[in-house]
Amino acid sequence: MIIARVLQGMAAGVIPLGIAILRDVLPPRRLGSAIALVSATLGVGGALGLPISALVADNLDWHALSWIAAALTAVCLVLYAVLVPTNTSRTAGRLDIIGIAGLTIGLVGSLIAVSRGGEWGWGDPRTLTLLIGGIVVLCAWGVFELRTADPLVDLRVTARGPVLLTNLASIAMGFALFASNIVFPQLLALPITTGIGLGLSLLVAALVLAPSGLAMMAMAPIAGRIQRVHGPKPLLIAGAVVIAISYGGALLFHATLWQILIVNTLVGVGIGLGYAAMPALIMQAVPASETGAANGLNALMRSLGTSVAAAVVGAVLAQSAMTGGSDTGPTESGFMLALTLGLTAAVVCIIIAAFIPRPKIAADGLGTKTTR
Repeated sequence: MIIARVLQGMAAGVIPLGIAILRDVLPPRRLGSAIALVSATLGVGGALGLPISALVADNLDWHALSWIAAALTAVCLVLYAVLVPTNTSRTAGRLDIIGIAGLTIGLVGSLIAVSRGGEWGWGDPRTLTLLIGGIVVLCAWGVFELRTADPLVDLRVTARGPVLLTNLASIAMGFALFASNIVFPQLLALPITTGIGLGLSLLVAALVLAPSGLAMMAMAPIAGRIQRVHGPKPLLIAGAVVIAISYGGALLFHATLWQILIVNTLVGVGIGLGYAAMPALIMQAVPASETGAANGLNALMRSLGTSVAAAVVGAVLAQSAMTGGSDTGPTESGFMLALTLGLTAAVVCIIIAAFIPRPKIAADGLGTKTTR
């Protein structure tokens, strides 16, 4: 299962690659809306996948979900080969195997330590070994990347102000997104006898959560228009503000189905705006030849935010879990703390985004040089 999930995660790279291709095949006036639309497909896929998965899980063996996903992947491969144009902006290079291994080991070690630290104890040798070891590996990885000719990540480009701050904001927004993905499904599905859950079936809970993904798609044309008029930086700030408002509302209103439906949909609106802004900010700040790598790193930063949220919020809820009785689950205080962490991440995203410098605009309408 873990190996399969790793392979599934590797497939997420098609999103930043697709966005990079957009820069080659579309005029600048259409680029913002196209980026927003491609970014929103993540939400639409989730919106459709949740109820379909619930139906399959309720009526078939859960292995059928993997077979359906495999069939869809095969269809995608054919469509890629037939319809997607070849990216014309190519530079010579090689696959940085050591860079891939170093980044993977460093991140995995650190994340395991964060996720299991509450259970093992923060002073436990296993926790300290993984955490310190992960940090040491990441430091060594950074030194190696700076010295290699064709690095997995060009840290010099990454260190530029707009790129660095956009990536940091992406981590915060990824955290804010996944905190809701952990909290709301549990609030909907936990038994009523726990005092906090709504006791909904898997299918009904999925239908309550699905509008969030549809909201991401609905925001795509709006995000494109805002970006054309005001630029991607205000778009990112607006998205983070909407997410912060939604978490503030969730802290006050989370006791009924319709409250969670509205709050979770607002999260989708904010994510739709923010995720449309991030690739545009990156492409403004890097040369065309670095578009694919820079967007790939930004996607990694978003995934890092979601991974940290999974580890931290999961640990918070696990530590607050009630023991004894027939029904067990996190307490209301645990959920409130998790929602507070989501709100904090959204506020951090707002603050970081406010300091992203405005890049110089090149002839193609996208920035290619910025002040370091």
